[in-house]
Amino acid sequence: MTNKETAIYAAKQLVEKKASDVAVLDISGRSGFADFFVIATAHSLRQLASLCDELDDRLTMEGVNVRHVEGKGDSGWILMDCGDIIVNLFTAEQREHYQIEKIWGDCERIEIEDHE
Repeated sequence: MTNKETAIYAAKQLVEKKASDVAVLDISGRSGFADFFVIATAHSLRQLASLCDELDDRLTMEGVNVRHVEGKGDSGWILMDCGDIIVNLFTAEQREHYQIEKIWGDCERIEIEDHE
């Protein structure tokens, strides 16, 4: 899979697991550390951990290496480093606080539904 396909795959897995407000941002033009952000909101801390664990398993099954995970526990934000794809899982409060999409607002938003 290409990086874009992997980011879309990750986003679709999160949607399937009932994450909300799932977004994929193409940050390749502004970033030297990654090509895509995948951002999603969990409805609880329990779901946050579950989303991370499930996505890690599914990405691994697809041959995608999750290099590092930051923020497990009750932080309200989990970052999964998949190399050129960074997955940010937030509680609603933390997503509002950090406003990642606003900071990277001039980057292209990839529509998940368009890539079946």
